Amino acid sequence: MEFGFTEEQLMFRDSVYKYAKKEITPLVEEADLKAEFSTEVWRKLGEMGLLGLPFPEELGGSGADVVTCCLSGEALGHAGVDQGHLLALGAHTYLCMDTIYKHATPAQLKKYIPKLASGEWIGCMGLTEPGSGSDAASITTSAVKKGNKWILNGTKTFITNAPVCNVCVVYATIDKKLKHNGITAFIVEKDFPGFSTSAPFHKMGVRASATSEVILDNCEVPEENLLGEVGKGFEYTVETLSWDRSALLSPFVGGMQFAIETCTKYSQEREQFGKPINSFQAIQHKLADMKIIQEAAKMTVYRVAHDKDSGKPLNHMHTSIAKAIVGDWGMKAASEAVQIFGGYGYIHEYPIERFLRDAKLGQIGGGTSEMQRFIISRILSYF
Repeated sequence: MEFGFTEEQLMFRDSVYKYAKKEITPLVEEADLKAEFSTEVWRKLGEMGLLGLPFPEELGGSGADVVTCCLSGEALGHAGVDQGHLLALGAHTYLCMDTIYKHATPAQLKKYIPKLASGEWIGCMGLTEPGSGSDAASITTSAVKKGNKWILNGTKTFITNAPVCNVCVVYATIDKKLKHNGITAFIVEKDFPGFSTSAPFHKMGVRASATSEVILDNCEVPEENLLGEVGKGFEYTVETLSWDRSALLSPFVGGMQFAIETCTKYSQEREQFGKPINSFQAIQHKLADMKIIQEAAKMTVYRVAHDKDSGKPLNHMHTSIAKAIVGDWGMKAASEAVQIFGGYGYIHEYPIERFLRDAKLGQIGGGTSEMQRFIISRILSYF
């Protein structure tokens, strides 16, 4: 495996880091404490061109490759931007927009992508249901064709950006007996009759991302808002895995670097028994372990990104390993960071407690760590 970064990519990463450190990071602590999605943070992400990064310039994007998108996410996390707003970016750009971009008609592309790329509109993806998480093929939200409309009924849950969205890529089934072969995608606008969202959930972490249920009560979707082909929706969800295991994980990789630097600085300044605590081997080893984890996570995430840029088929072993490392080992790194800060790591005065709360989602969202181990073990059994 050989891959690296071009000088242009590294310069871009540096510019994103500097911009975020100055313009965005000062806004995120208050948003996290209030559990509020910041429209100002969103506007700044849009002004930097980060919301439409991988899409063609003629549609309002920058035409960036996957590795560059990951460098952007890593830079934002490294700058100290909270994982809540970065999750909102990921759901908007890679789960909603990319699915539309890949399967839309020319009219749909023209209508939706430019507004989403600029941040004027906010997008989300509605897949998970109260009774179906990792088992996506068991969704029960129904889609019935009536005249020139599709009628959708069902409830989606844990939907990032739902309370603030303008458009949602909704997955429904035309026939539950068909399982994954019945799943179909639709572009649903918030003003369509029968579309609503619940009150936002109060979450442990990623608190600045607005998350709620999506309720479809005889929701009327014009036939021209069918996305792609009937029965192909499950394939579209699988396509998002390469984004989910690269660009959506890269902010966690950057967040680990932010924590390492924050902990290193604190350990040099904090004194006990007459000397800085980083002179104690116990603290040195914690910092070393955090760096080992960060480098392992970085290599696995960029391997998935490089494979996607190279046009290689999706490697489920690689994607599940990346997700498991970021989830489980990332949680260990976050716990060690709090331990280094001691009591101060447990209060809001420092961002380390937020780092721990945000890291927990890595073990749950987008496929649990247990599911990743199931996938890895199943692949191993074929060898």
